[in-house]
Amino acid sequence: MVTEQIPLRFTWQDGFLFENFFAGASAESNAEAVHYLQRMASGKIGSSDADEQFLFLWGFADTGKSHLLQAACQCAADSGVSIAYLPLKEIGDLQSEMFTGLEQLSLVCIDDVQVLAGNRQCEEALFHLYNRMRDAGSKMIVTGNAAPSALPVELADLRSRLSWGPVFHLLELNDENKIQALQLRAKTRGFELTEDVGLFLIRRSARDMVSLFTLLDKLDEASLAQHRRLTIPFVRDLISF
Repeated sequence: MVTEQIPLRFTWQDGFLFENFFAGASAESNAEAVHYLQRMASGKIGSSDADEQFLFLWGFADTGKSHLLQAACQCAADSGVSIAYLPLKEIGDLQSEMFTGLEQLSLVCIDDVQVLAGNRQCEEALFHLYNRMRDAGSKMIVTGNAAPSALPVELADLRSRLSWGPVFHLLELNDENKIQALQLRAKTRGFELTEDVGLFLIRRSARDMVSLFTLLDKLDEASLAQHRRLTIPFVRDLISF
């Protein structure tokens, strides 16, 4: 019998897949993290011990943690695996009950764990969830904005649990890699983004990838509506930077 949980509301991004995540050729740790996540979510990594059940992914904002976490969920779901995704920033009113019964699922993904730092009840609830998931043989992937040892959690035992399994550091993309990431996203949407237009975008807009992807999607919609290719003159006419 599955224990009743409190209802959670959050925004799910269907387009967040491993196939359209650009790790960056200059960031080997990013590629290593993606490879391990894929194997873990698809069941190619077992759960015989804690090192195979848990993973911690950390990095500053705009490094793609949420993208990869949702990609892992989508990959696992496609394999028929039962999952839960908890984006703590979006949930808002954090309650310890949200961790109840999650060990009955095959994969649990918790985004932005730093949000619950200082919330003693939630810290203890997550600590106990780690133990229950270990005993159940379930898997958990957690993200944060700092390494486990640097997170401001009050419960030392939880900090120890967060370090169970591999810990990967996601690095921010450089400008060249950001253009390549934009080109990959454009390709998945069915159009071509030239390097000069990509350079124009990152030089004249917010440089974080969320803003750049949002802008690219809007430009794609405009180009389809007007039946025009994305060129620098067209982009300049559409948007006032």
